[in-house]
Amino acid sequence: MTPLLLLGVALAGGVGAVARFSFDAAMQPLLRRLERPGSHGFPWATLLINVSGSLVLGMLAALAGLAGGAQVLPHEWFAVLGTGFLGGYTTFSTASVDAARLIAARRWNAALGYAGGTAVLSTLAAAAGFWGLAPLV
Repeated sequence: MTPLLLLGVALAGGVGAVARFSFDAAMQPLLRRLERPGSHGFPWATLLINVSGSLVLGMLAALAGLAGGAQVLPHEWFAVLGTGFLGGYTTFSTASVDAARLIAARRWNAALGYAGGTAVLSTLAAAAGFWGLAPLV
């Protein structure tokens, strides 16, 4: 990895983290209006962030030729956008803390649904992005 690529990945990671923070902050007023009284907040914003980031990463992987098709996106840009930006945008650590918070609140079903749902939906979204674009490139 060249120093310039490393710098690009690092800068994109910072931009992705700011995008995640901004999306989460923008979603909070809407989520508070939609949430049931006493529900203690389900981490919908983090779930949406991780699923949408996985979808875009799957699309980037297809564009980078990882599905066996033509390489439309150079691997350096895949590193910057996929590892950097989307690595900063998506957040496994926040999802883990959110699940632990639900467990601490004894919301067992919500914690199990959230942890399992995050893993399954993010994987399905990545596959949809990957295989959705693969035939086109």
